[in-house]
Amino acid sequence: MIECNDLFDYGLKIYQNKEYFKFSLDSILLAEIVKIKKGMHILDMCTGNLPVPLILYTKENDLKFTGVEIQPEICDLAHKTLMINNLEDKIQIINQNVKDINFFEKFDVITCNPPYFKVNDTSLLNDNIIKKIARHEVTVTLEEIIETAKKNLKENGTFYLVQRVNRFLETIELLNKYKFGIRDVCFVYTKKNKQAEFFLIEASNYKKSDLKVYSINVSECKTYKDIFKEE
Repeated sequence: MIECNDLFDYGLKIYQNKEYFKFSLDSILLAEIVKIKKGMHILDMCTGNLPVPLILYTKENDLKFTGVEIQPEICDLAHKTLMINNLEDKIQIINQNVKDINFFEKFDVITCNPPYFKVNDTSLLNDNIIKKIARHEVTVTLEEIIETAKKNLKENGTFYLVQRVNRFLETIELLNKYKFGIRDVCFVYTKKNKQAEFFLIEASNYKKSDLKVYSINVSECKTYKDIFKEE
């Protein structure tokens, strides 16, 4: 069922289908961790129904966005969202597998909230094909995402990724393989005295690593908006 919801407390609307999936905390925090400047061109891979570009637009409207999403049903929702917010001239959405993209123009920033789960003989895959593609690596792997980011990012550009904690070491190894310098890592806790569920990472193209590690407990946050803003 398609419904039009508020984009949390960001002042925009977003179309979603509860039979598919809805944007969640990981997308919000991914957008909040991104450092932006006027005039940047930002690529959001696995963009879904556009929560990350929309949130970033509320922070700086002098930006250009391209979102890539493989599922046509989700792209249709994204187009509806652009129309209701009058953002057709600000955000472009491309219906394509991210591993196949290779833009002539390189991007200042690339963001990605990817499928989290590997696929193997013991994987329990969702019967809903939309959810299956969104959650499992049936169309693209983590390595393919990082390799694509490398090819499409400007020299000294920045890549932001959110991923589950159990894939942290794998993510670090892949970023090193493709010569990203790891800058910031934030582990995210959703409950007190529990293990972190996922992490956010900032990596710079071709720069040396200058690692800073920190954490947030979202159960203690009054609002996610501007959660990473420096004091």
